[in-house]
Amino acid sequence: MKHNTLSILVENSAGVLSQVIRLFSRKGYNIDSLAVGETHDPTISRITVVLQGDAPAIRQISSQLHKLIPVHSVKVLAPDDSIERELILVKVKADSRSVRDEIIQLVGVFRANIIDIDLYTITVSIVGAGDKSRALLNLLDEFGILEIARTGMIALERGATTIYDRNKIEEEYDYGKHVL
Repeated sequence: MKHNTLSILVENSAGVLSQVIRLFSRKGYNIDSLAVGETHDPTISRITVVLQGDAPAIRQISSQLHKLIPVHSVKVLAPDDSIERELILVKVKADSRSVRDEIIQLVGVFRANIIDIDLYTITVSIVGAGDKSRALLNLLDEFGILEIARTGMIALERGATTIYDRNKIEEEYDYGKHVL
């Protein structure tokens, strides 16, 4: 099973996320990461889903997603042809000056940012690919991680190709009008 990233453009309306997620649940897929946000068009949202699966299973779920009426486009992003990032906020125990100094140096090496500091804790913001984030989290764990908040992975395809190149044709949206 390999890591797969799906990018899905959907109508920005109530219940659409629930409809998409129910499809994953019905098919028995576990979602490793989920991120949702409005695009430059306020009527469209992008859902980024990371999951494990082989090629036939990913093709099947992509095909099933594409059949949902509020889904405009589905694209499987190849790891070599896409850029993936995640935002992680992590609060670390830092109850002495030497520990704070050591964490500050460590954070600098990873090009992360310190966003809050007091006498007992340091809060770090990490933006990056999975490997970078995991490496820094492993090192910070030695100091004592108190709390973590993660956004989930977001991704875009490299180069000039966009998800908009694979939108449904207009006739696919009229399906329900001509059935009976």
